[in-house]
Amino acid sequence: MTETQEQAPGVADDSTSRSRTFSWTDPALTAARIGSTPGLEMLRAMQGGEIPAPPILQLVGATGLEAEEGRVTVFMPAAEFHYNPLGTVHGGIIATLLDTAAGCTVHSTLPAGVGYTSLDLMTRFIKPVTTKSGLLRCEGTIINRGRRTAVAEARLFDERGTLLAQATSTCLIFEVPQA
Repeated sequence: MTETQEQAPGVADDSTSRSRTFSWTDPALTAARIGSTPGLEMLRAMQGGEIPAPPILQLVGATGLEAEEGRVTVFMPAAEFHYNPLGTVHGGIIATLLDTAAGCTVHSTLPAGVGYTSLDLMTRFIKPVTTKSGLLRCEGTIINRGRRTAVAEARLFDERGTLLAQATSTCLIFEVPQA
């Protein structure tokens, strides 16, 4: 290590240490479209690379998103940098994927000028997730969409199709204030 580099807490200074760098795009560019673009159109623009994915998806290493009305799928390879001290993918990473798929599913049903926020996320971890799980697929679907709230479900699968985790989320639906 050079004098200007700092070592992360708890990281050994030997051949077992790893490093990861990522970049992201200003999230304000995407957020600015919330009030003027229908949710499905915005998600499809992300899917097609016309607008950037939110920084959280870049942070966790998500590699893809597929969207149709009332259904969103997020893809992410399970990686070592997701691990907790037990040698499995951290529950917070799994919850992030489940929350993303459920929330984006609600977003896919919203017209321009309408937004949402998560009110809760009830998560069930079913099987351990490791790098051997391969490419993770998290599928979100609508259970019920009303005028003010929506309930969505998300299910996380490994590359063999085994169910690893499941969540339900309630989202508040609201009008986006116009600038």
